[in-house]
Amino acid sequence: MENTANVIEMRHIVKDFNGFKANDDINLTVKKGEILALLGENGAGKSTLMSILSGLLMPTSGDILVQGQKVAVKSPTVAKDLGIGMVHQHFMLMNSFTVLENIILGHETVKGPKIDFKKAQQQIEALSARYNLNVDPKKKVSEITVAQQQRVEILKILYRGADIMIFDEPTAVLTPQEITEFIQILKELAKEGKSIILITHKLEEIKRAADRVTVIRSGKSVGTFDVADVSNNRLAELMVGRHVDMKLDKPAAKVGKTMLQVSDLQVKNKQGVLALKGLSFNLRAGEILGVAGIDGNGQDELARALTGMQHINAGKVVIDGEDMTNQKVRKITEHGVSYIPSDRQKYGLILPFSISDNLALQNYYRPPFSSHHVMHYDAINEHAKQLIEQFDIRTTGSDLPVSDLSGGNQQKVIIARELNLDSKLIIAFQPTRGLDVGAIEYIHKQLLLERAKGKAILLISYELDEVMQLSDRIIVLHDGNISGEVKPEKTSDEELGLLMTGVKKEGSALA
Repeated sequence: MENTANVIEMRHIVKDFNGFKANDDINLTVKKGEILALLGENGAGKSTLMSILSGLLMPTSGDILVQGQKVAVKSPTVAKDLGIGMVHQHFMLMNSFTVLENIILGHETVKGPKIDFKKAQQQIEALSARYNLNVDPKKKVSEITVAQQQRVEILKILYRGADIMIFDEPTAVLTPQEITEFIQILKELAKEGKSIILITHKLEEIKRAADRVTVIRSGKSVGTFDVADVSNNRLAELMVGRHVDMKLDKPAAKVGKTMLQVSDLQVKNKQGVLALKGLSFNLRAGEILGVAGIDGNGQDELARALTGMQHINAGKVVIDGEDMTNQKVRKITEHGVSYIPSDRQKYGLILPFSISDNLALQNYYRPPFSSHHVMHYDAINEHAKQLIEQFDIRTTGSDLPVSDLSGGNQQKVIIARELNLDSKLIIAFQPTRGLDVGAIEYIHKQLLLERAKGKAILLISYELDEVMQLSDRIIVLHDGNISGEVKPEKTSDEELGLLMTGVKKEGSALA
């Protein structure tokens, strides 16, 4: 008689990619109505394991049981029929389609020969209201924020009737308030009897949301623990196999000359509406200026305008004393600007290219990587090997397509490339998105080392902890303007939350 106590049971799962075992004899169980966190380093095998459960990959060996019955999850369609739905770290949405069309795609309700859009919209609006997801079904995906796209993905699996829900790094782009709301949604779903697997690197999130946590390291199970019985420090050690510093040692800033001067900046968004409405601020050498704010308040436009990727409608950008307003991307880069973009796959990498080629993208046209229009691949490959080791990029080789890496290791490729440029100004937009605590600790220390070398760093992040720990000063964006400027040691999450929603800092009332 098969065990029916668990809704999901994965037994001795092995996934072998040409001799590399991404999953090596992993066991996992999920009970009805529980939230199970799945914790592990980048490349530990979490996403691979969940891709097996959701029908995207077949295991090399091992068994999967759903509701006590052994099953072969041969495709996402089979997974859907078994009541399994997955929200991926990189959303699977069609930008040119509406929210409604994305949700019903492949699962259309028909009325005679036609799709019954009216009925589908009513169902989606009811789900949206019930779980406080607040998404307009009529808007195109290209017109909504990343946080709203996340909600569309949640609605998509709810609409398809999933009872077992897998979330891969679901809060990577959410604000503290949105994370609180999201965790509440998860708890409501669990109360209704849905079983949830939460892949996350955020230890605080596990404490707030999960009942149990399964830790995997280097493709193997480390163990499963009741969240109430295990500390954050212990989880971090189990995950990376060593002690992790949870608090940063940040020496006092030694600031120099003004490196970035932004004056009355006006930039329109994709819809032709002003996203930045006369923004002005300065950033000096040797300091980290944090930019906090809810997603969609001008952060994207600011980063793109500073790096030459978006037209500036009015105002001025001066970098190290030179007017760089509306200059070409390459000229800005060559003037000493590094850029870590928030969307690694869209703006940071060429996915079919090798790791070596991606690491050389910023200076492939210069010695030692090329001369007289001839590429020197020995130099490119040697450069890649050094950075792979220095930044602990988990890969079987530098010639691997960067698309084959885990999300976190893709991020490390960008950070390695950009920090290696030795730029005067580093624009870091969500630099640790999707990274585990060990990698976050490493990247934060790297940014502080750059600061100690006298580099100016503009840190745009939705992670309040990151902004508070790294910044020397924080400006808060709301509706394309600065709603306040604070010092991290003199502010709080509550004050920042108020500024993020547009409450201005007035004297001592919020100080």
